[in-house]
Amino acid sequence: MQKLGITVAYLPIREVAEIDKAFPAMQQERCDAVVIFPDYTLFLNRERLARLAIEARLPAISGWASFAESGLLLNYGPNLRDIYRDLARYVNRILRGARTEDLPVELPRTVELVVNARTARILGIKIPLAILARADQVIE
Repeated sequence: MQKLGITVAYLPIREVAEIDKAFPAMQQERCDAVVIFPDYTLFLNRERLARLAIEARLPAISGWASFAESGLLLNYGPNLRDIYRDLARYVNRILRGARTEDLPVELPRTVELVVNARTARILGIKIPLAILARADQVIE
């Protein structure tokens, strides 16, 4: 990352109480943006994360659309609806007698870009038209 002039600060959040501590730590580290890795705890607290990111003036992105829908700047990640459909197809094959060791590991078929234009305006970020044109969903 040094070649790009980017410094990365890793601030793991293992429990809910650490969420409120993370944002002051990010400001102390002089972070310019936040990548939120989607997990169960952060999913349940996504509105809170979005609010804290906006209050800290930090653009925040994640890998699940629901995070952008809750106020993060954007999402770029697998389409979870498609993944669940594929999961149902897998379960169907297993219930019909397929051996699990014979089933291939599959990667997500589609990824989606969700841009929260409202959050961009609050943060004073101009999203390029090329990004808006490519977006699967733009939240106004």
